[in-house]
Amino acid sequence: MSKVTIDDLIAELDNASKLASDCQKPSAMITATMSKAKLLGLDKGVNDADEVQPVKVVINVEDARKPDRVC
Repeated sequence: MSKVTIDDLIAELDNASKLASDCQKPSAMITATMSKAKLLGLDKGVNDADEVQPVKVVINVEDARKPDRVC
């Protein structure tokens, strides 16, 4: 049995975020993004030198009145 890596967890969160996007669940997308930030240590907003680290968050908004997929 292999060990789970941070890359494995990030991949799972990427999949969860994609599913949340497909199902038009923005709060679930935000949760996945914040979980990734915590795993990567970006949730604190500073590094060892107390410098702010840039974080890019992209949220795609689609017209909920015309869903492409029903979840």
